[in-house]
Amino acid sequence: MTQWQLLQGDVLLGELDEYGCDQPFLLARFVPGPGWENVRFVFEALTALRGPDPDGSRTAAVLKPLLDLDLMLVPVGGGRSLLRVVKDCWLRIDGSEARLRY
Repeated sequence: MTQWQLLQGDVLLGELDEYGCDQPFLLARFVPGPGWENVRFVFEALTALRGPDPDGSRTAAVLKPLLDLDLMLVPVGGGRSLLRVVKDCWLRIDGSEARLRY
């Protein structure tokens, strides 16, 4: 299982530690870092997104701010490529739990 650092530039937003799988997602424990409070609201909006969205407008309204943050997941210790959130992977963080798909 991989450990990741969630970064915005050089700012550590948190760390993810994979522990299992719920296809198609990897499950991870999330520990907030020093920059987490500046981006937490975007992940909370994503978590709150539920129900039908026929034209995709609600989803787009949530994903655009997340994409604009230009976040990266960087593997601790190497071994894997870095992942750009939204562009290369799907990341949902809800409290101390994260779901990752890439």
